[in-house]
Amino acid sequence: MSELDTSNAALVGEWRKPRQMLGDQEYDGHLSIHDDKMAEDLGFSGAPIEGPTHFSQFVPMLHEVFGDVWFERGCISAHYQTMVVEGESVRAMVGVREEGASSVRIAAEKEDGSSVLIGTASIGPDYGETELETRMARLRPADQLVILSDVEVGQLGAGNPESASMGLDQNMGEMYPFTLNQKLQKITEQHPYYGSDNPWGRPVIPLEMMSVLTQYTSKSAGFRSRGPAVGLFAGQQIKLIKGPLFVDQAFLLEREVIALSESRRTESLWMMTRVYDAESKALVAEAILNSATLKDSYARYAEDAAALGKVLEG
Repeated sequence: MSELDTSNAALVGEWRKPRQMLGDQEYDGHLSIHDDKMAEDLGFSGAPIEGPTHFSQFVPMLHEVFGDVWFERGCISAHYQTMVVEGESVRAMVGVREEGASSVRIAAEKEDGSSVLIGTASIGPDYGETELETRMARLRPADQLVILSDVEVGQLGAGNPESASMGLDQNMGEMYPFTLNQKLQKITEQHPYYGSDNPWGRPVIPLEMMSVLTQYTSKSAGFRSRGPAVGLFAGQQIKLIKGPLFVDQAFLLEREVIALSESRRTESLWMMTRVYDAESKALVAEAILNSATLKDSYARYAEDAAALGKVLEG
């Protein structure tokens, strides 16, 4: 997979300034990295904007590349590289679609040229080689985990199946303390299909809000990790199989741990969330989230590592 920049992009979007809507986010009883003070304490320049916020900038271009089928069987797969704070500008790029190909490269960058994300966008049923699936295939065994020492690959969510939906004025909880209507007032790129003027006659849930939908009931999954500790999204894939997903549609969610990994600074849990239509029970979408927890944010990390017989990197 080649890297993408303005010299080899088929489409380049306008500069946009994503808005921060997670300043009051809470999980595990504490504020998240999206709080300015928490981010500062962890050595970041400011509270980062959540990664999937950037997905909205790709939607008009991917609709142009793939047509309406994008909303039915589209897949975006991204590895996040640089955090963005409110006030910074971002632009999205989409690569050339080769004849007969189902996949294109995507990228987003800040005005200073730093990469925000790289990845792929594709349509099914043959989605091609996606960014996250490629990265998962290269993972090494994670045998020094501390924060995630009680989690196992193949583990299923205790709440399976979880019931979820998204209404226009439904507050999405402590993790996402806003409504879809509030998001639509600040979204980086509007699209007419977010209203009822579309081929399906029902408002479509925006791509970035599918992340909110799949995380909405995640507390009930019951995956045990050591904490309190602070995490961030390192990579994300949203795949529509039988879309679109509609506002006020009832869904069932099933979760499974599909990989565990570690780096010098983080421990990562790779979660697959399968989304089913609650009425037909048909699989309509899948989401993969690589959630990375910062080792330095867990006060007892070294103590627990010693107790578990783990070898810390120098």
